[in-house]
Amino acid sequence: MPQSGYGRIRVFNDFLGAEIPVANAVGYGVSAGGCSYYLGEFKVTGDLAETDTGVVGLAKANGWVRIGGNNEDGKGVFVGTETIFSPTLNGPLAIEARVELRILTTTSVFIGFMSVNADDVAEPVTSTGTTLTLVAAGLAGFIYDSQLTALEWHMPYNGGTATGPTASNDVDSDILPVAAESVVLRVEIDRNGTVRWYIDGVLKQTVANAVSTTTLQCAGVGAWGTTTTATDIDCDYIAIEAERDWTV
Repeated sequence: MPQSGYGRIRVFNDFLGAEIPVANAVGYGVSAGGCSYYLGEFKVTGDLAETDTGVVGLAKANGWVRIGGNNEDGKGVFVGTETIFSPTLNGPLAIEARVELRILTTTSVFIGFMSVNADDVAEPVTSTGTTLTLVAAGLAGFIYDSQLTALEWHMPYNGGTATGPTASNDVDSDILPVAAESVVLRVEIDRNGTVRWYIDGVLKQTVANAVSTTTLQCAGVGAWGTTTTATDIDCDYIAIEAERDWTV
């Protein structure tokens, strides 16, 4: 296939103003919840028929958005791409986001890659105590879940020939988020399925064959409720990089 100078795919949003209003996010899904809205280069999926779920801009230096999950367990919102990235065809892949948790309770968030992004998007990983349930067949990212015993950033994965861990201690970064303090999280996927996790520029984990090399992935940031209290995550920017597949 002919090629040009546009061989590197770069998706970046600094969240300087465009937003999805929380109180008016109702579309063709309505009572069933969920339809696609767009925030710059990203689509917004989740339980958007609820008035406490969505994305709003913040009057904060640099430009931030608040990604708000629902006040129901497992209901929330995800800001990301469609499932379009193949590690073997588009790798190396990378997602980087600067995020901030306002509270460390009633919170479940995910930053990274996963193999599904339906309109009513579900958590790719659910957690209780020291056990992870890997919901998405393919994933690699960071989670913080207040339902875990260790209230630290965890680095789950699934889908490759390396068995996805279900014991939370196996993927614990030992880094505890601090409420209202920002952190830069980065996940990289090589063409061979090797994944690396970075926190504030420090490599925290490397796993060979962590994800499938052929399963398509989306990338983004999401927040889901854990109880009857709504949750959210503040985001300064999301940056995603991939190589263009010239064979299609």
